[in-house]
Amino acid sequence: MSAPADEETNPLTRERDHLAASRSALRAMREDVEALDIRDVTANWVNAEVLARQIDERIKALADLSDTPLFFGRLDYLHAPGADRAEGAEGERFYIGRRHVHDADGDPMVIDWRAPVSQPFYRASKKDPMDVALRRRFGYTGGDLTAYEDEHLSDPAEAATTSKLLQQEIERPRVGPMRDIVATIQPEQDEIVRSDLSGSLCVQGGPGTGKTAVGLHRVAYLLYAHRERLSRTGTLVIGPNRSFLHYIEQVLPALGELEVKQATVDDLVAHVEVRGTDEAAAAVVKGDARMAEVLRRAVRSHVTLPTEPVMVVRGSRRWRVPAYELEDIVKELLDRDIRYGAARDALPQRIAHAVLVQMERSGEAPDDRVQDAVARNTAVKAAVKAIWPPVDPAKLVLRLLTDADFLAEHAQDVLTDDEQKTILWAKPARSVRTAKWSAADAVLIDEATDLVQRTHSLGHVVLDEAQDLSPMQYRAVGRRCTTGSATVLGDLAQGTTPWATRSWQEALAHLGKAEAHIEELTAGFRVPTDVITYASRLLPHIAPGLTPVASVRENPGFFDVRPVEDDTQVIAACEELLRNEGSVGLIAADARVPALAEALTEAGIGYLAPGEETTYETRLTLVPASLAKGLEYDYVVLDEPRAVVDGEPDERTGLRRLYVALTRAVSGLIVTHAAPLPPQLT
Repeated sequence: MSAPADEETNPLTRERDHLAASRSALRAMREDVEALDIRDVTANWVNAEVLARQIDERIKALADLSDTPLFFGRLDYLHAPGADRAEGAEGERFYIGRRHVHDADGDPMVIDWRAPVSQPFYRASKKDPMDVALRRRFGYTGGDLTAYEDEHLSDPAEAATTSKLLQQEIERPRVGPMRDIVATIQPEQDEIVRSDLSGSLCVQGGPGTGKTAVGLHRVAYLLYAHRERLSRTGTLVIGPNRSFLHYIEQVLPALGELEVKQATVDDLVAHVEVRGTDEAAAAVVKGDARMAEVLRRAVRSHVTLPTEPVMVVRGSRRWRVPAYELEDIVKELLDRDIRYGAARDALPQRIAHAVLVQMERSGEAPDDRVQDAVARNTAVKAAVKAIWPPVDPAKLVLRLLTDADFLAEHAQDVLTDDEQKTILWAKPARSVRTAKWSAADAVLIDEATDLVQRTHSLGHVVLDEAQDLSPMQYRAVGRRCTTGSATVLGDLAQGTTPWATRSWQEALAHLGKAEAHIEELTAGFRVPTDVITYASRLLPHIAPGLTPVASVRENPGFFDVRPVEDDTQVIAACEELLRNEGSVGLIAADARVPALAEALTEAGIGYLAPGEETTYETRLTLVPASLAKGLEYDYVVLDEPRAVVDGEPDERTGLRRLYVALTRAVSGLIVTHAAPLPPQLT
């Protein structure tokens, strides 16, 4: 697409024509896929099903979302990318969008934002134009192109300016799930997004810095750059709860990526039904990395060194493997420290090999089939069962949590006596099925399961809101990417669990990615200046030394702290904010939610629960403070900060919960309080 010598006399009309032509080309691409006839190209029904599913996914990926811009930018290069500039090769023009679109001749109409040629759209500057003469941004209303804005990056006479369209897109009101940010990715974010697959990353970012969006766009980029590899090994996005996953679930499909799985840590370790809860002290001990050693000892304790020989009868011959030789085999397997199940599978083959050595010495010539037959011999199977019996991970954990002597034996010099008493169940369960397992217990079972049999590893895992994970939960996630890489996202200041992460270096070590590179995002794009400044008063008390977020928004946003006398004034604040465009969140301490729900109902105001789809008719969500993390609303009413703090087991955790609640607003925040504010805010 070569650029003409002179710019168009009516640029907006020409760009709208290109948009219409691009949409037509995308429709033709989709129709070509829909018209494919696979009846005579598959060998069997299985292949036909697989191919039909792939075609269906391709059709979905080529969907033209009417309210989503097909392209959002344009690059005019001084020279053809990759050409020798000395030859004076004429530059080319590229439209940058969410997916690749080509015309009937195969020429590109829109370039995927992840392609190398698109990178200068995010990275080029007046200081480093990257051979770009013009960068054009487009403004849209719905799906209609309504404006454009140009930067002549290679023109020394033109001063650098802040993009108005970029600022408007960042501050645009939101209704419904999280949107992609492909049109607004900043240089420091793009550097993280395009990091190589081979390395793991940890992104520390305060509220509104875009760390979640960066993680999701990194997945989309890696699938573009390494699609064949990741299609084999798989990708996974892990979030803190179902509400959060529902909030972000549309981002990757909007970018054409439909196959990325999403889960919570609880989903990963769902070996048993969780029906119980732990006291904070017990959960802290169960989540401690030392529990891994307790479990390892407990699993290995099932191995018994042999005291009797094994006698294998084959035909008229008897072959005797003495106890001392069996003991050597068992010790060698233990020294290798391989998984319990793998060693148990190897033991009969090792015993059979010892028998085959004796056969060869006697002049026989046994082959692999004979060794397999000996390994299946009744005497060998009986010996294996006695020496290396099978282990049920759930039963093992149940015994540890209900048998004080068994726990003491394997927790000696690892857990103190008080810690052991803390995690012992007061009422022993009769069976695994009837036990009231807690979330922390499920993580222990997952650890034990991996000690018995290796957990399947994925190619890449994104772990969001990671600061709230326990060391044992980090280990559970790390098992899912032992042969792959990880992107860890979080904010130490937003840790609200008793076991919250103290440092990223420590967390990454538990994850098994100690070599991961740590990046920090400090530019705030979503939270208004006045709001983040107010919330940052808490940082010295909850995360000393952490860099406060600096809002780069031109609009300072709406912010007000209001004393109130009763709930009717809180509801009035919600009604006030509902007069604006966009979503509204009423965030309150969990204990205050029922009273506020009743007040909203009496006032005739409809509301949603976190995770429910916001609509233009119902734009208010009533959010318990415990579920606010990771969510965003255009406007927020924060009810009773003191109650949010008091709702947690200790003040530090409560102040962190308050910091989270204060930073959920994108355009405006009203803080209402009848009780005095926490002194840290005054």
